[in-house]
Amino acid sequence: MGNNKESSRLIANNKKAFHDFFIDESYECGIVLVGTEVKSLRAGKCSIKEAWVRVDANSEVWIYGMNISPYEKGNIFNKDPLRVRKLLMHRS
Repeated sequence: MGNNKESSRLIANNKKAFHDFFIDESYECGIVLVGTEVKSLRAGKCSIKEAWVRVDANSEVWIYGMNISPYEKGNIFNKDPLRVRKLLMHRS
């Protein structure tokens, strides 16, 4: 039968950030996506080179400048590749 273990893999990494900046802390979080964006990420079509994160007044975390290329077979369901996306983090 199938393997029931959940596997996680790294989708995107910004190696240049570790070279250009001193990274004091790092966090793991989820991201709110639409269907065609999930398929593009699985295909490895993502860039976070110029992305940055902002915490707003309601303690919500948003990522700006993250590029998820449109899915080739997504036609009208594709969203803007550079749209602002919400990050899902634990309060602690």
